[in-house]
Amino acid sequence: MCGNVNEMFTRWRLVLPVFPRLSAVPFSREYCCLFGKVHSKHREIRYANHSRTIMSSEEAKRFKDDLPEARLKIGTHNGIFHCDELLACFMLQQLPQYATAQIVRSRDNKVLDECDIVVDVGGTFDRSRHRYDHHQGTFNETLNSLRPELNSPWNIRLSSAGLVYTYFGEEVIREVVKRKLRVELDADCLRAVYRKVYDGMICEIDAIDNGVPMFEGGEPQYNITSHLSARAGKYNPVWNEPEPPPEDMERFERAKAYVGQEFEDKVLYYVKSWWPARDIVRRALANRSSIHESGAILELDQFCPWKEHLYELEKELDVVGQAKYVIYFNKANDWRIICVPLQSASFVCRKFLAKPWRGVRDDQLVTVSGIEGATFCHQTGFIGGNLTREGALRMAIASLEATEE
Repeated sequence: MCGNVNEMFTRWRLVLPVFPRLSAVPFSREYCCLFGKVHSKHREIRYANHSRTIMSSEEAKRFKDDLPEARLKIGTHNGIFHCDELLACFMLQQLPQYATAQIVRSRDNKVLDECDIVVDVGGTFDRSRHRYDHHQGTFNETLNSLRPELNSPWNIRLSSAGLVYTYFGEEVIREVVKRKLRVELDADCLRAVYRKVYDGMICEIDAIDNGVPMFEGGEPQYNITSHLSARAGKYNPVWNEPEPPPEDMERFERAKAYVGQEFEDKVLYYVKSWWPARDIVRRALANRSSIHESGAILELDQFCPWKEHLYELEKELDVVGQAKYVIYFNKANDWRIICVPLQSASFVCRKFLAKPWRGVRDDQLVTVSGIEGATFCHQTGFIGGNLTREGALRMAIASLEATEE
C-alpha cells in the first residue's frame, strides 16, 4: 500500500512531532506498511487488525492536508518519441497540478492504467478520464470540432499536442506568462494568443504528426527538413546505436525541454510584441481616410506585426478588402510601401505596385515612375521604397490608380 517503505517511513517521522497523539502509537517500518487512510467520520486510523481513536476530526483533516501527496503520473509511449507527445508532456508540466508529475513511458496498458493522465498512447480519447490518444481509427477530432466557438480556419486532425492544447492551452499560456513576465493576461489577449499559438505552432505539429500534406496533388518544389518536429526527432537514437538506447529518458527530457523552449518563446513573443501591435493597426485603420480619400492606404505610427490584426479588425468594422497598401517609416531616408496580401503568409496581394516599376531601382525607377525619391520596387511588386513619406504615399496612390495589364 505504501510503495517505497523507507520513503513513507521518513514522511511519517516528519509528521510525528506535529501530532503528539501519534507518538504514543508503536511506530516502525512495519507499521508504515500497515498504515491505512484517515476516516474523519469515525475519527480513527485503521491498522491491519485493530483500530483506535487517536485524534479528533480536525486533527485528522490537518494530518491529511499536511501529508505530502503522491506524485502524479503522466503516461506516454516508450521507444521513438515525437514532437507531439514531447510538447504535450511539457505543457502539462507547466500546470500547477502536474508541475511535479512523473513521466512514465510505456505501451503496457496495466502501467498506463496507473497513470493520472495519458497522452499519445493507449488507443483512447476520453476527456473525463484524461486519456488523450489520437491514433485510433475512430478519432477525427479537430480544434474546430472540439472548440467550435473559436472559429478556427483549420480543420487539421489533432495530435496529442493538439488535444492537450485544446483543453489546457489557455491555462498553460496563463501560467507561462505569469511565471516569465509576472503579469495576468486579460481575456481578449489570452484568447488571441491562444489562437495565434495554435495557428503558428500547434497546427503544424498536428499536421506533420498525422501526415497531412500541405497541398493536394503534385510534387513539392522543395522539402522543409528544419521544422520543429524534425529538430525534436534528432534527439532520438540513430539506427545503429545499441539496443536499448543509452540514456533513453535523458534524451526524452532534453528533447522535451527543447520543444518546450520554442513553445514558451512563441507565447512570450505573441504576448509582448504581437498583441500590443493591435492598437497601432487599429489607429491606422481608423485614420485611413485622412491619408487618402479612397481609404485604401494605411499609415502605421511605427512598423509592427500588422497583417493578422488588420484582417481581424477589418471584419469587426465590416471593411474587409478595402485596404490595399500600408506605408511606414523603416529608417532614416527609407520609407516603405507594402501591399496587403490576401493571407498573412501569401505573396499574392490585393493590388500590387505598378507593373512598369517591378524590378527597377533608384534613378531608373524615378524616371519610370515620375516620383522623386523612389529607391526600389521588388520584382514581384509586393513592396517598394522611397526616401520620404510624401514619396512613399505618392507611389501608393499611383499604384492604386494604375490599371493591371
